[in-house]
Amino acid sequence: MPDQTFLWDVFQRVDKDRSGHISADELQVALSNGTWSAFNPETVRLMIGMFDRENRGTVSFQDFGALWKYVTDWQNCFRSFDRDNSGNIDKQELKTALTSFGYRLSDHLVEVLLRKFDRFGRGTILFDDFIQCCIVLYTLTTAFRQHDTDMDGVITIHYEQFLSMVFSLKI
Repeated sequence: MPDQTFLWDVFQRVDKDRSGHISADELQVALSNGTWSAFNPETVRLMIGMFDRENRGTVSFQDFGALWKYVTDWQNCFRSFDRDNSGNIDKQELKTALTSFGYRLSDHLVEVLLRKFDRFGRGTILFDDFIQCCIVLYTLTTAFRQHDTDMDGVITIHYEQFLSMVFSLKI
């Protein structure tokens, strides 16, 4: 992790309103997804939610170091699966990544994920959308596992239990 002086310098440049906290809008402007398009606001919202210990919808300097490391780790992960160095992840690269994370998903479900997180309809996922895809998949899997007590990949729940489970998630 970079030293505190470097992180403080970056934090101050991102904190445009000098509030001492970084908002989702400020973070979105500061992040790069490797293209000239804006970082996905939904991904930014998810990340702010993960690192906002004060429940203010912002990130303080104390939380910024962890957020910085998180984004950097995802960047390295993304690059390792972007085999052709295209700056995006295609279906096969996504399947390889998810398999390496321990997910055993059908080709059909990988295609569903690709369509869901491909903002531009090109059959690929950009860096920020890859983060969002992985966060959502992890969060849903964790919620599912709470009901899958025998770990067989099958749960039996009522409709309202399902809705309660999904709407309670921070995604």
